[in-house]
Amino acid sequence: MGAIQTSESDTADRQFAADVREWLEDSLSGEFSALRGLGGPGREHEAFDERLAWDRHLAAAGWTCLGWPKQYGGREATVRQQVIFHEEYAKANAPARVSHVGEELLGPTVLAFGTQAQKDRFLPGIRSVGELWCQGYSEPGAGSDLAAITTSAHLDDEGWSINGQKIWTSLAHVADWCFVVARTERGSQRHKGLSYLLVPMKQPGIEVRPIVQLTGTSEFNEVFFDNARTDADLVIGEPGAGWRIAMGTLTFERGISTLGQQIRFARELGDIEAMAQRTGAADDPLIADRIDHAWVGLRVLRAHAIRTMQDTGSGTDEGGQASVAKLLWANWHRGLGELAMAIRGPAGLVAGTDDDLDEWQRMYLFTRADTIYGGSNEVQRNIISERVLGLPREARP
Repeated sequence: MGAIQTSESDTADRQFAADVREWLEDSLSGEFSALRGLGGPGREHEAFDERLAWDRHLAAAGWTCLGWPKQYGGREATVRQQVIFHEEYAKANAPARVSHVGEELLGPTVLAFGTQAQKDRFLPGIRSVGELWCQGYSEPGAGSDLAAITTSAHLDDEGWSINGQKIWTSLAHVADWCFVVARTERGSQRHKGLSYLLVPMKQPGIEVRPIVQLTGTSEFNEVFFDNARTDADLVIGEPGAGWRIAMGTLTFERGISTLGQQIRFARELGDIEAMAQRTGAADDPLIADRIDHAWVGLRVLRAHAIRTMQDTGSGTDEGGQASVAKLLWANWHRGLGELAMAIRGPAGLVAGTDDDLDEWQRMYLFTRADTIYGGSNEVQRNIISERVLGLPREARP
């Protein structure tokens, strides 16, 4: 019986993969054909409106939120089918999604921890890409050390009033909503007294200021809250339980979609190898060794993601797999940017006309941040050593 079930499952998965490939090929051959390969980290400015229309086209065809329950518009796709979709999407060189914060982070968080009223209110807009989200975690004095946040919120007769500042907020300038971790218990410290609030962005109490990056683009922002408002019931979980909810969101962030990310990494590595062959850099044994080492590292990323994938569905991460995954891919990708510059040689130091950067220069500069955003290397190692291995806590002021 087990063999029959496996065979039937494999057949269903092959058909699912064929359906995804066919739909992507048809859809990316028409009005959206020019979007192939556009967008992504450091390139979110590329054809944003057109990629938003693409996301809504995906939603209309039922290709968003695949693993969600059918009652919320999902397909209840298996983990394997979700992996298939993300890999086929990356293989098709389809454009980077603009709605990933809502679909990959906030949506699963609401499903896991939200009330029925919150699910009814927010999940339809995420699935249809009718509302875009951003993440209000980091602050000027609390980047990787999220527990040090000082943004505050207090509850009055009209709801929550929020004051403070967030930074490095991706796509805040286009978002309709932000999920904000704020300190809601006066005098509380570190992980205690935090709450996870859902805050509308289009209001007088919020100011968004773009941050220009080394690449010249500005997908990150500073966000200032000056008596910004949100309703009393727009807190995920109980007030004061924000740390647990925030960690659940980070676990979802490092879930199934990372396998699609690895397909894009493989494409970058393939293009870098082709550049090395074209320029003769591949004849250098040191360069050839670095290329081989990068291919091995990419397979390690995939093996780890597949082995730990079942742990991301509940928003818990008892074994620190999310931190290990972040360390693996961030350091690998930063090394890939360095490899690209080594192959470019002196030409990589010179910008083009009007100081424009080419794709490898932009990639190199952006990958310098890979080991910082989303939790720095140092923080990830502390999480593993203290919470998983049980080693003594690092001394803190």
